[in-house]
Amino acid sequence: MRGDGSLERLRREGRIVVVGASLAGLRAAEALRDEGFAGSLTVIGDEPHEPYDRPPLSKQVLLGRAAAGRTALPRLRAVDATWRLGVAASGLDMAAGLVRLADGDEVPYDRLLIATGVRARPWPQEAEAELDGVFVLRTSDDSAALARRLDAGPERVLVIGAGFTGSEIASACRERGLPVTVAERAAAPLAGALGGVVGAVAADMQRHKGVDLRCGVMVTALEGDASGRVRAARLSDGSTVQTDVVVVSLGATRNTEWLAGSGLGAGPRGIACDAGCRAFDIRGIVTDDIYAAGDVARCPHPLFGYQFLALEHWGNAVAQARIAAHNMLSESAERVPHMEVPSFWSAQFGVNIKSVGVPSMGTEILITQGSLESRRFVGVYGYQGRVIGAVSFDHGRWLPFYQELIETTAPFPPPFATVDRRPGGQHPVDADFPDPSVPTHGPTVTLSGYSPADRRTTFTPAH
Repeated sequence: MRGDGSLERLRREGRIVVVGASLAGLRAAEALRDEGFAGSLTVIGDEPHEPYDRPPLSKQVLLGRAAAGRTALPRLRAVDATWRLGVAASGLDMAAGLVRLADGDEVPYDRLLIATGVRARPWPQEAEAELDGVFVLRTSDDSAALARRLDAGPERVLVIGAGFTGSEIASACRERGLPVTVAERAAAPLAGALGGVVGAVAADMQRHKGVDLRCGVMVTALEGDASGRVRAARLSDGSTVQTDVVVVSLGATRNTEWLAGSGLGAGPRGIACDAGCRAFDIRGIVTDDIYAAGDVARCPHPLFGYQFLALEHWGNAVAQARIAAHNMLSESAERVPHMEVPSFWSAQFGVNIKSVGVPSMGTEILITQGSLESRRFVGVYGYQGRVIGAVSFDHGRWLPFYQELIETTAPFPPPFATVDRRPGGQHPVDADFPDPSVPTHGPTVTLSGYSPADRRTTFTPAH
């Protein structure tokens, strides 16, 4: 079958393997059947659970409004697939067309979709990470375990990292009435994703709701008692926080280690792909039989300077899954590119935050509706004289308008008077993003200038 060039035969009796049984993997499997694929379909997932939705894990589940085991993704159609759940992929043989599994089995493919996503970055000190009461939040099991501990009424919760996930966890704690301290390396929450101007609003919002917010500091050590339970954290400013629950929210690591030595263009930043989700090999040559979708994929986007974007977005995973499914069953002239404008939302501290585009690429910001003081506004980001992104706090109805400005590469600042523009006009200011050489916690967008044609590129395992 491999190499005979018969697309119709592939559709009738080919073997497609999807590695990753989460949102992108499920939607790709459904799209393949929608596209008329009648061959064998295998979905491999390292978790024992069927595909489930992740956004509720840091919101409804932690608030006790939903059980972690009841967040399964709805099935849009029957997929007639072989599900290999609870067993991780451990290797890839591109020449033979085989995916190796951790249990020693091998699964042959004619087309392969990699949708292995990301995992939570653990606390770097292994012994401290294993203390009772130290959590990360990424999986259904993580959320269930943390919810049980919050139900027990801890004396104080410490959240390390004030990105979107960390901030949502802190919000859930305050809504439960639990004392919570948040430690953030940057100058403000959400600064890495939205910049310091908006981050200052997020900081005021957290403190107004009773969060003990510590910015510009790092946690240097976690301390446990004789029974192995966490009791305190030491901070870089010399202070100590007494705590019996610690949630580590330091961003994510892309699940690509299993591809080491495979010859695929994959590494800690993800899998390099073309605009049609076809993966590059390590030499920068595009493959015709291997695709990537979701958080693990890095694709060039024409609206954002053809930079390789790795987007940890729900909508992006769905869009790429459908594009990959279509393209792997299509002739070259019928393939389509990934052109969707990224979008994101978060609910925290009673505020609905939404964004479109890539705010973190912006160098300037203009508040076009509402005001920062009211915590109800729209901020528009500019980059090299054009609109590159927008964010809203409780003002989401405006975002489709700004999405259209992004799609049409409209100039920045926007050349029109806003509805509630104040006397004297408004002017863009520096968006105040952190120095990119200094990591911040919990980005929702990762940008990379990596060139897949670089022959010197080698796979570097994460430490």
